[in-house]
Amino acid sequence: MNFFDLMVLAGPILLKGTGYTLIFAFSAMFGGLLVGFALAVLRIIPSRWTQVPATVYVSMMRGTPLLVQVFIIYYGLPSIGISFDPLTAGVLALSLNAGAYISESLRGAIVGITKGQWSAGYSLGLSYWQNLHYIVMPQALRLAVPSMSNSLISLIKDTSLVSVITVTELLLATKDVIATTFQPLPLYLAAAGIYWILSLCLEQVQARLEKHYGRSARHA
Repeated sequence: MNFFDLMVLAGPILLKGTGYTLIFAFSAMFGGLLVGFALAVLRIIPSRWTQVPATVYVSMMRGTPLLVQVFIIYYGLPSIGISFDPLTAGVLALSLNAGAYISESLRGAIVGITKGQWSAGYSLGLSYWQNLHYIVMPQALRLAVPSMSNSLISLIKDTSLVSVITVTELLLATKDVIATTFQPLPLYLAAAGIYWILSLCLEQVQARLEKHYGRSARHA
């Protein structure tokens, strides 16, 4: 079977797998941003009751393999009566993992804002939360965009790990075609190319965001 015939046969299956990959990636991006913002805020609040649990969580999620986290959520939690379908388990695992990395990027950006910015807000009569919302967070987001974007882009590649829980995303779809065509090299190269194209598209979004925030900062 030549390459063209192989791609005609595999194309629809790979495109379907790519669709699942995008569903996983964008769902996990949204969930990761929510988790990341929450963790970052908990870690900067001047209270050990919030800082310690959030810090332990981030350390645990960054210090253990994502694949192990997927196994715990999909195969481990049912032993205590908590079950998820493969799609939900995959999105949950990716979101919780990405949230830990995003929170570090955002927390570092918030800490990087000079104390003078906080003092200026307090001098205007703003409360801690108003200061954070109106003055500190907009500046921190601009600083955190590159690092946060890198974490989100990596989700495209991390989605391949959910193939272990029988979700037919791009990698598992590729394996299914290989099982019937016995053509591993061209099909794995095709899958790698698709991952690369998806990452390039997100890199373009990242570049536009950086340009937008850079322009906003210059205007300010």
